[in-house]
Amino acid sequence: MDFHGIAGAVCRSLTASKDGPSLYDVCDPVLQSYQGGDAHLGQFYRTALGNPPLRALLRRTGLPALKDGERLAGLRAALVAARDEAAPDWAAVGAPVAALMDDLGVRHPAPPAAGAPGRPPDLAQIERVIRLTGAHLLRSFRRNGFIPTYAAFNLIGDPDMGGREMLMALTGLNARGYKNSTLLFSLARIFIAHSPARALVNPPWRGIAEPMWEPVQIRHRSAYYDAFFTEALLGLLESGLASPGEAVAARHAIAEMVEFCLKTSAEEVHSQDGSAVKVITALAPGKHPRFSRFFAQIKQDLGFGIYVPDCDTTACAFSAATQAGSDDPILGQPLVDFYRGYQVRAGANEPRVTVPLNDHIDYEGGVVTWIDNLRGERPYGNDLDPTLNLDILEVSFRNLKRWKIIETPQRLETLHRIIAFQQKLVESGAFKNPRSHIYYLPELYSAYFGRCYAAFVALPLTAQRIIDPHNLFALIRARVLGYVKDELITHEMNPFDAALALMALAHLDAEPSSFTPALHCIVQHLGEGGRKGPYKAYEWNKMKTPTRILVGGPEVTSAFVLIALALARKRMAGA
Repeated sequence: MDFHGIAGAVCRSLTASKDGPSLYDVCDPVLQSYQGGDAHLGQFYRTALGNPPLRALLRRTGLPALKDGERLAGLRAALVAARDEAAPDWAAVGAPVAALMDDLGVRHPAPPAAGAPGRPPDLAQIERVIRLTGAHLLRSFRRNGFIPTYAAFNLIGDPDMGGREMLMALTGLNARGYKNSTLLFSLARIFIAHSPARALVNPPWRGIAEPMWEPVQIRHRSAYYDAFFTEALLGLLESGLASPGEAVAARHAIAEMVEFCLKTSAEEVHSQDGSAVKVITALAPGKHPRFSRFFAQIKQDLGFGIYVPDCDTTACAFSAATQAGSDDPILGQPLVDFYRGYQVRAGANEPRVTVPLNDHIDYEGGVVTWIDNLRGERPYGNDLDPTLNLDILEVSFRNLKRWKIIETPQRLETLHRIIAFQQKLVESGAFKNPRSHIYYLPELYSAYFGRCYAAFVALPLTAQRIIDPHNLFALIRARVLGYVKDELITHEMNPFDAALALMALAHLDAEPSSFTPALHCIVQHLGEGGRKGPYKAYEWNKMKTPTRILVGGPEVTSAFVLIALALARKRMAGA
């Protein structure tokens, strides 16, 4: 959105004709100032929703439905219950809010069809982008002491979060602070959706992955991010395009990031049999996440005061360290045994998924996200994301011998069940539906399947046949390739979309001629990031609760572009 668009949206918000009670008419009487009850609810309201800029934008937005005095009183009574009761009935608390969420009109992007470019960029152009993105990552590491990633809020919320899903979250989450923020963000998005400020909060964009709004980006560090930055720098080294000085710097950065993953971010937990296991947490304790003091407090206010490890960060950190040649003893743990304890078995432990936002898919065989800490805490309840399960397969393939997976029937069965879970997801077509994914987009699922497939086909043929006796990987490959070739790259893309498409195509051995639309998009948009880097920041992953929180950054885009182009260049050279 340009300056005139921003100014127009602000002006319309400030001068709108008010029709019904505003967010602040509803909440101020019960949350602005009170004694007793849950202090966090009021604190969150005043900080996140009652701050002067948002108050100015939304104070003229009223909801006609709340001119009904009985309905307004019911909504306020629900807020009072959330505020005052020691153990609120969260389904009852959320019901009046859910009833107002039917007409939000928030939809997933639907990019228009795009014409096919005639010729691919030449090799010199591709290599120039690889060098520039690699230099960007190394420069960022040198300047910051790590490669940062950013989080940003889109207060319009996620298209997959309607009233039904909001109630799932309120009843399935465990931490009260997280319930509070989910409740109030859900209420706020109703008013934002009916406000002229909507255009300011959620402007249209090109492609699928959402660009990140700069003014509210929160810089931080995570082992999950370091794992993928490690893979990107390994790709730079393998390409042979790094200068001698850059190669030294890349190896240093890789070693430091692997140590951050395996040492700094390691946390001991109990497996299901009670034994101690070291896993990797996405946000290491203390100052390691590198939040500013201001945003560290906001993290607390949002309900993230207690952060627990997760299965995906653990898998990706172990994978990156394995690829980097680490011999750290932590890698000797057969993670597949640990994951088995978090694997869904229909009719046995399916209630493990307490926040089933994607309950249209069959969870059987899938592994859930969050790991209980030593105190047994799991503040976010649990959910199940298909892409996470690809990462578990990928790290298992890379450590097949080390973990003696083929020799251990129980471990092999765990992988068979995850593969069957993926087969059902892909055969049904659900993998193309954004609602099927908790933290990622379908295009990222496709790229990560490519990454998983590459690790699989690198195994000896005998091992491949034992792991996949029914040739399910070939079936999944065909369906994912079909989506990427027939849907993703035939429509308008931004550079992040294009990088993910190219990763999938290159990893899945698509013909190099199919690379052209993605290559063209990546090269054409070089420089769009201005002083921030070669490219803008886009949505890499997201959270749907407590509101839509995007994670990405200019460095993230550079990393994925680098990985994709290095893979494509290698394939094109061998074509």
